[in-house]
Amino acid sequence: MQNYPVRAQARANLNPDALERILRAHFGAATVSGDVVTATYGAIEQLRARVEGKELGIDLRMNPKVPDEVARDTIARYNRFLEEATGYSAKERAKRLRKSATAGD
Repeated sequence: MQNYPVRAQARANLNPDALERILRAHFGAATVSGDVVTATYGAIEQLRARVEGKELGIDLRMNPKVPDEVARDTIARYNRFLEEATGYSAKERAKRLRKSATAGD
C-alpha cells in the first residue's frame, strides 16, 4: 500500500464517491465496496483506493507482460488520476516521497 499526501484544496476528493468519479473519468469503470474503490485498466490488474486520514492509500497490482504502448497509456492515465485525486503533479509527488524517505534516515 502506497500512501500519497493530498493538498488541502483536493481533500474534498477524499471520499469513496469522489474517488469513484475520478477513477471512472480516467479508467472508464470503478466499483465501490464500503470505503474501498476498485478499478482495472490496461496494465492495471487491480487498483484499490481508500482514504487514509488526510492521505490517499493506493494498493496497485500491475501486469508487466502487456505491450509497451499499453503500459505507457496506463502509466499516463494513472499519473493523471493521482494528480486529480491528490492535487500534486508526478514531479511534486516524487519530490515529496524523496524528502520523506531521506527524513527517515
